[in-house]
Amino acid sequence: MGYPRKLTRRFRAFDNFAISFTIINIISGIFSSFGFGMNAGGPRILILGWVGVSVMVLFVGAAMGEIASAYPTSGALYFSAGKLAKRHQGAWSWYTGWLNFVGQVGGTAATNFAAATFIQAFVSMQWPSYEPTPQQTVGITAAILLVQALANTYTVRLVAVVNRISVWWLLIGMVVIVGALALIPDHHQPPSFALHFVNNTGFTHALYGGMLGLLVTSWTFTGFDGSFHMSEETVKATVNAPRGIMRAISYSAITGLILMLALVYAIRDYGHAASAEAPPVQILVDALGQSTAQFLLLIVIGAMLFCGLANMTSNTRQIFAFSRDGAMPGSRWWHSVSARTRTPVKAVWLAAACPLVLVLPGWWSHTAFTAVVSVNVVGLFLAYAVPIFLRLRLDDFQAGPWNLGRYGKPVAAVAVAWILISNVLFMLPQASPITPASFNYAPIALAVVLVIATVWWFATARRRFQGPVSYGRPDEVAAMDLI
Repeated sequence: MGYPRKLTRRFRAFDNFAISFTIINIISGIFSSFGFGMNAGGPRILILGWVGVSVMVLFVGAAMGEIASAYPTSGALYFSAGKLAKRHQGAWSWYTGWLNFVGQVGGTAATNFAAATFIQAFVSMQWPSYEPTPQQTVGITAAILLVQALANTYTVRLVAVVNRISVWWLLIGMVVIVGALALIPDHHQPPSFALHFVNNTGFTHALYGGMLGLLVTSWTFTGFDGSFHMSEETVKATVNAPRGIMRAISYSAITGLILMLALVYAIRDYGHAASAEAPPVQILVDALGQSTAQFLLLIVIGAMLFCGLANMTSNTRQIFAFSRDGAMPGSRWWHSVSARTRTPVKAVWLAAACPLVLVLPGWWSHTAFTAVVSVNVVGLFLAYAVPIFLRLRLDDFQAGPWNLGRYGKPVAAVAVAWILISNVLFMLPQASPITPASFNYAPIALAVVLVIATVWWFATARRRFQGPVSYGRPDEVAAMDLI
């Protein structure tokens, strides 16, 4: 790929799969967004929408996997965009990189903020006199980011071990939660309840309400580009990175559907649960009792913490690669690698500091925080779409060992179409009446990011950034390898 090797290849196939599986994180994703789905479509959209969107995400993953096999680098999306573009390689690479960066920072911030919120929910259940405040949530989030940064600083091997643990935590945790919801309650909803439709969004058109409910699954299936970003640290990356992406999506789709069914059929009082501050927690309390619900809540919190750690790891590698090509302020700092740990330590701490900056508005206003991190999913999926779209335009795409053959272009076309549809949904109003508290700030947040990137590009970047940098011929680059 034209770069001297600075990062150690210590990620095996399972480790590469583990990071994307952990970032997707069905427990974290479903528990964070289930309440929205209860009011936007109800069981019918939660279940059938999960199946339909999972299939669409598999198309996205397959198209991305084919590109990952051809360009297995930490730069991942922005690197491949620069290589696949016929013209204006620097511009395509620039916008893809910044969308990817902002989306990943937003993902780390949102996941850890959700973990802090659930931690306080657990504390409130244990000690009813405890009253959570926005300031406490921000403080807990900051502490979580600090611990995750320390873990990422120490060594790649430690992160790989933690990600392996997280896979089993998610799978065993899912079995425990599903088993409890299936066996303990003496009452479950009838099979026909899966087709029950609810529209509490405030919009009178049922189709619109149901389409919004698809966002529950879309929110969950983000971050599988983590396997792509870890390519330079993965053995046999041209095969193991795309396999990691596909396995992470496939296993998440199956296990997530099982968890979704368990939660839906365990609902007692639908209206009471749907209007609760944390609907899935209320479902656990109603179906299992306070003490069992508290125990299961610990599993959920653990899953969120693992998810945040994996998010930060992926974000660190994107920062490292983007800086290696001189696309970030202070690039010399961020792409340096510790001689002791063989990790990009400075990039790790930038990947911790940026989410903290995004979280700080939550000190004063949850709406302000939501406005900032709403660009997470939109930014990530637009970054996914760019290299897939550019590959779609090529007639001479040089595929890697893992490829889709003649189905490459049709799969890429479906992937781009789905990303455009889902992104439109993410930017539409999601509740009525529209007030400052219920307004969807995703379009504004995305516009701010694009305006800043555009001004920066035309002011200085276009003269110094031409896309991914080549350090020389393969034999010259090999002589530069530090490992």
